[in-house]
Amino acid sequence: MHSVMDELYVIIGFILLILGAEGFVQGAVSLASKFRVPPLLIGFTIVALGTSLPELAVVLEALDTEGGDDIAIGGIIGSNISNVMLVLGSAALLGASEYPGRGIRRDAIAVLVASLILVGATLFGSISQLLGVLMIILLVTFYAYSYNHAKDHNVPPENENSIFSQHLSFAILALLGGGVMVWLGADLLMEGVKGLVDKYGISESVIGLTIVALGTSLPEFAVTVISALRGHGGVALGNVLGSNVMNILGILGIASIVGSGIVISSNFAEGDIWLLLISSGLVCGMLLDNREIGRGVGLSLVLGYLTYIVLLIS
Repeated sequence: MHSVMDELYVIIGFILLILGAEGFVQGAVSLASKFRVPPLLIGFTIVALGTSLPELAVVLEALDTEGGDDIAIGGIIGSNISNVMLVLGSAALLGASEYPGRGIRRDAIAVLVASLILVGATLFGSISQLLGVLMIILLVTFYAYSYNHAKDHNVPPENENSIFSQHLSFAILALLGGGVMVWLGADLLMEGVKGLVDKYGISESVIGLTIVALGTSLPEFAVTVISALRGHGGVALGNVLGSNVMNILGILGIASIVGSGIVISSNFAEGDIWLLLISSGLVCGMLLDNREIGRGVGLSLVLGYLTYIVLLIS
């Protein structure tokens, strides 16, 4: 019976993470609009934080477990690889590419800077508490610049209507309930992951790069694919790029502050971090060069990702 429980914990954990993040975003957006917070600011902060909430919960939960640093780092590196190759690749296959605007190019530069910081930290072998503080400052500065730029250039806000718009009590309940579900989901997920590590003898870094990374990327995958199907290519691209910046600077920044630094295993420097840099560099380079990320590139990214996962597991 116990042998099935670990897998069950992982599945239930993921369900709670996704539903909780959605409830949190819907509730927060509704509350913000009630208090007349500008829609643009909602998009830049609450929605970005909401889709990254599962990663944050899992990473902080992982820090309390043995081998947790490997699960945390693997989860973020794997999630960013998944976002670029699987999520963005799938969006491109659905024809979500459009002429990259100024905002997308700015986000592409931010992704490259964040990725290079993570490469440096991986080669150095750790993210110190001081570097964590600097990463948070860099993220806040980036958000402030993005918000001011969008405001000055009259960038139209995304339509962020919530299903709870008319009911304040429902919004508060969704916000609090969503937050509780995310942390409970992270707790169950880590319980299941620990069981899988013991049972199958899989290393913590591989668990982080595969199961944790794929599971925590599901909110981004859902948002991006739905945006692509609706023809909102800019939203699809922006969601992936913004999530990758938040994952590195925000989540690893917070985790290194809370955990008094994070040790990064040398295993990640053998291939995973370079795949992240190459895939992010390819996509960002195309965006900066005003080139379309077409179906051919999308197919290559998805097939490349599937090959990487097969190699990891084998």
